[in-house]
Amino acid sequence: MANLTPELEKWRVKILKIAEGYGLDMFETIFELITYDQINQFAAYGGFPVRYPHWRFGMEYEQLSKSYEYGLSKIYEMVVNTDPCYAYLMEGNRMVDQKLVMAHVYGHCDFFKNNQWFAPTNRKMMDQMANHATRIRRYIDRYGINTVEDFIDKVLSLENLIDRHSPYIQKRTPQKRAVEEESSSEVSLLKMVNRDYMDEYINPKEFVDHQKQKAAEESSRLAKFPSEPQRDILGFLMHHAPLKNWQQDIISIIRDEAYYFAPQGMTKIMNEGWASYWHSKMMTQDIMSDSEIIDFADAHSGTMAMSPNGFNPYKIGIELFRNIEDRWNKGQFGKEWNECDDIRQKLNWDKKLGQGREKIFEIRRNYNDVTFIDEFLTEDFCVENKMFVYKFNKRTGQYEVDTRDFPLIKKQLLFQLTNFGQPIIQVENANFENRGELLLTHLFEGIEMQPDYMRETLKNLQAIWGRPVCIATVQDEQPKLYRHDGSEIQEIAIGDPRAQESEAPSDD
Repeated sequence: MANLTPELEKWRVKILKIAEGYGLDMFETIFELITYDQINQFAAYGGFPVRYPHWRFGMEYEQLSKSYEYGLSKIYEMVVNTDPCYAYLMEGNRMVDQKLVMAHVYGHCDFFKNNQWFAPTNRKMMDQMANHATRIRRYIDRYGINTVEDFIDKVLSLENLIDRHSPYIQKRTPQKRAVEEESSSEVSLLKMVNRDYMDEYINPKEFVDHQKQKAAEESSRLAKFPSEPQRDILGFLMHHAPLKNWQQDIISIIRDEAYYFAPQGMTKIMNEGWASYWHSKMMTQDIMSDSEIIDFADAHSGTMAMSPNGFNPYKIGIELFRNIEDRWNKGQFGKEWNECDDIRQKLNWDKKLGQGREKIFEIRRNYNDVTFIDEFLTEDFCVENKMFVYKFNKRTGQYEVDTRDFPLIKKQLLFQLTNFGQPIIQVENANFENRGELLLTHLFEGIEMQPDYMRETLKNLQAIWGRPVCIATVQDEQPKLYRHDGSEIQEIAIGDPRAQESEAPSDD
């Protein structure tokens, strides 16, 4: 397949059969053997051989190259979620590393194909990325690289402002009311009469005009745009900001790519844990020779290493899948297990149900990281894997356990996973104070936005919207409104009758 050596091709076929024997179901997977320089290029492009031209890809390539040259990091594998899947092996790796990578890749490919959170993604994204690159190059030729790149910079600062759950929600289109129902609202404002000649006395013209004016004012008040808050800010800007056609197209490109990569962020722990679970099982039981044990252990342990104050999705994912499989094999779940208070009985609990393998396949199909951690992370698992909250002791120069409180640990972890730990922002009103200003709201959950990031994002939003942009948030436990009008940023304390404003100089 592709440019694999005969030995690698032999092992690819063998490992594929082993994976299928375990029940893994993959798209066709095409392996390419490439140099370390090529793999750094592809990694900078998010795994794709072609992306639109932009300086950030060059910056990421430089970082990856320097990191490899100085021995700080090494990319063992890379796989792209498409149909067929594309995976890359690096020239010069040991044969045991290549075997491990192929087993790991097949785990990823099974996850891509079968996890429901990847179902809406474009499986032909390889072609779509090339199409995006072509379109943006045309805009560069037509409008100049500086103009296009400056606009891309602004949009990229907003690429996380999408509604990651919207592809999974089927929204009902509200039915239009019947004409008679619409007209009845106006009629109900007036007193009903059965005699036409009495109408002018019972419903005098002044009364009718006054009621109609009140109804119009109320209708205008209620007709807020958008009618409901919108989390897909990029989509809102694409449809409603005063943009040129090429600018709308660039937003659509970056938005499409953001939605493509979103499920990978939503399932990082599960995806890497699932692939690691299967490469470990296949390598130790079916693939590895005795002479490769040490090399495999070295590579595997390096991938699974986790510092006391760190978080390794590979480690957490594989151990949690193993824990679930063991629990469901022994029947350590359900009402009887949860209500058992006998520690000795729990230690020896084994109903020999053998449901573990079936359970982890079910989880692979239906869950994402948030639901995965929320439902299956247990206090016993945290203790066993030393998942505590640590803090740095300046006196000893070491990280020390700050808390073993399981609810707090779980809450902190779920908070980090929800929306990738980023603030949740939504469009509240596109005609704020009837001035065409864009009002955003920050769904405050205890973590304040970083002021520098917020101010720069406001500037970019204002440049795209073309009118002042406001965001309501909380800073220093005080509700505040930040407004950028194109020249300066105003900070207004909400609820302050003086509406005291402090201005920050603009870089524009």
